[in-house]
Parts: sequence; C-alpha cells; structure tokens
Amino acid sequence: MTDKATPASDRLGLKPGVVTGADYRRLVETCRDEGYALPAVNVVGTDSINAVLEAAARNRADVIIQLSNGGARFYAGEGMKDADQARVLGAVAAARHVHTVAAAYGVCVILHTDHADRKLLPWISGLIDASEEAVRETGRPLFSSHMIDLSAEPLDDNIAECAAFLRRMAPLGIGLEIELGVTGGEEDGVGHDVDDGADNAHLYTQPEDVLKAYEALSPLGFVTIAASFGNVHGVYAPGNVKLRPEILRNSQAAVAQATGRGEKPLALVFHGGSGSEQAKITEAVSYGVFKMNIDTDIQFAFASSIGRYVHEHAEAFSHQIAPGTGKPTKKLYDPRKWLRVGEQGIVARLEQSFADLGATGRSVARAV
Repeated sequence: MTDKATPASDRLGLKPGVVTGADYRRLVETCRDEGYALPAVNVVGTDSINAVLEAAARNRADVIIQLSNGGARFYAGEGMKDADQARVLGAVAAARHVHTVAAAYGVCVILHTDHADRKLLPWISGLIDASEEAVRETGRPLFSSHMIDLSAEPLDDNIAECAAFLRRMAPLGIGLEIELGVTGGEEDGVGHDVDDGADNAHLYTQPEDVLKAYEALSPLGFVTIAASFGNVHGVYAPGNVKLRPEILRNSQAAVAQATGRGEKPLALVFHGGSGSEQAKITEAVSYGVFKMNIDTDIQFAFASSIGRYVHEHAEAFSHQIAPGTGKPTKKLYDPRKWLRVGEQGIVARLEQSFADLGATGRSVARAV
C-alpha cells in the first residue's frame, strides 16, 4: 500500500526532466493512485514549451507536454514543403529542446504526441525510428508515450494496429495511449462531428470494449486509455455537451473484476478538458484520470494576453516612430515583449489547471 503521508518526491525521488520507461509508469500510477492529474498542453514552439515548464516549476508540479501533428509541422517551419518530413523533424526538434532544458526547471515532464489516426501512422513510425536511434546513442527514447487514435475504426482493427505499434515501442521504454469511443470535435485534422443534441450515444465508451482492449494490450507494454464519456475537443455552449464520468468508474470496475488488479487498474485520459465543469473534472480524476488535455484554453490564454497588449500599444504596431512624440516604438513591438506577455498568459492559466487537478505541490522530482 502507498504511504501517502510521505510526499511522493521523497518516496519516488525521480530525476527531474523527461521521464520514460519505468519512471514514466511510476509517475502515471502515482497520479492515478493518489487522486490527482496532470494538465497536458499541446505546444507549437519554444515559447509555449518554456511557458509550460515555467508554470510547472512555479507550482512545483509535474506536467505533460505534447505535440499534435500540426504542432510538430509548425515547429519545423511552415515553409518546409514536405509536410510528412516536417511532422517528424518538428517533433524530434521539440523533443530535443525539452530534453535539453526540462531538468533545469526541477520537475518531471511526460513528453507525448497527440491524436494520430490511420493516415498519420507513418508519423508515429518515423518518431519510433528516431527513438530507436536515440536509445542506441543515449539509452533513452525521445518520447515518454505516443497516442494512436483509431477510435473511428472497428474495435478489433483498433486493437490489432495498436498492438503492432506497442510491440515496437515497449522495448524502447515508450508507452501507448489509445482512444476508445469517440471524442467529439476536431484536433488538428483528427476528429469527429458533434450532433447538436447532448445525448450523443457515440460519445460514450462501453466498459466491455475497455476490458477487451486492456486484456489484449497490457501484456505487451504500458497502456493508457482515453475512454470517451461525452467529452469534446474545444469549448461548446452550455448544454451541448453532457459529461458522464461514471462511465470511467464502470470501466474501472469491469477491468478490476475481470483481472483482480486492484480498484483502479486503468490509467485514464480526459480529452477535451477545456471549459469543463470543476465538479466533473474532480469526479473524473477520482475514477483514475491521470491526464487532462486543455489545449483550447491554453491557446486562448496565449492569444488573448497578446491581443490585450497589442490593443494597449496599438501605435507601436503601426508606427516605428510614434507620430505624437517622435520617439521610437521598438521597445514595445520587440517580439520578446509581446511573446513574453503570451507566455505569462499560459503560466496563469496553467496555475488554475494545476489547482483544479490537485497537482499543485505534488511533483515527484527529487530536489537537486
């Protein structure tokens, strides 16, 4: 039994920085077992990466940094003509940046890739190739985990494809996140339309499907599951989305009964967390959610902070010399000024998220 009276940082004492392999699993299971979760933030450049790390350090909390296929492509540069190559190179470059600086922030970081449907499987394969090379050179993979989202396909096909990838990933120390059921909305070209009605049956995963996937995949490696319980990417009008976290509880119960692996054998993921009610977040975390994606809210925090700054200093964004004073405006339009304002917006929004998820002050990283 876990000794919760002793801080996790003292019990686990993981090395700060990117966690992979057994350390990744220990962090995930600690979150699940001790009833808190980590925010997962999609990043697109060093500005967003550094802001996430700053927020984690300020709140003494571990965090999940992830890249969508579009975010990885943007990281490499929209001017790169080969989009498939850009997805791989951008994700590799971002991973190396995180590996280089994360430990200096004194927290543990899960490095992850977001939704990859069938057309994006070559992207994941390319990243596994890169991690195989990294393991040969450093003994560690580039990523903690990858997500494969074949939720729109028949369950057996979803499981079979995920199993094939997990057989490559597990020996490298990389975990797999799978999606069962459908998370509504769209995330960088991967997603599903949402009907207007709140009671949309295809948004709710069946516990028997979770059990089937878990029994097939868990013997191969470490698996986390994004089970849909009405969650939707983006922010929607009140009443348009009906969250039912009890589906997560029922999935845990089905797997626990079948396997005898404790009360919460599943490590669960909450997609589409932006704009969710706090009570639903708390309930979902109590059922074993260790990770919540909040991309939309983070994008808005970044953009709205910069938007206010530009509005307040509009003259500087139209004139290099202020018409009224004749003075240069360079100090106001210097990218470091307004990008920093955007970073601070991310930091402030993440502080709220760490608190909402119960993660504040709970880093498992040892002091160095």
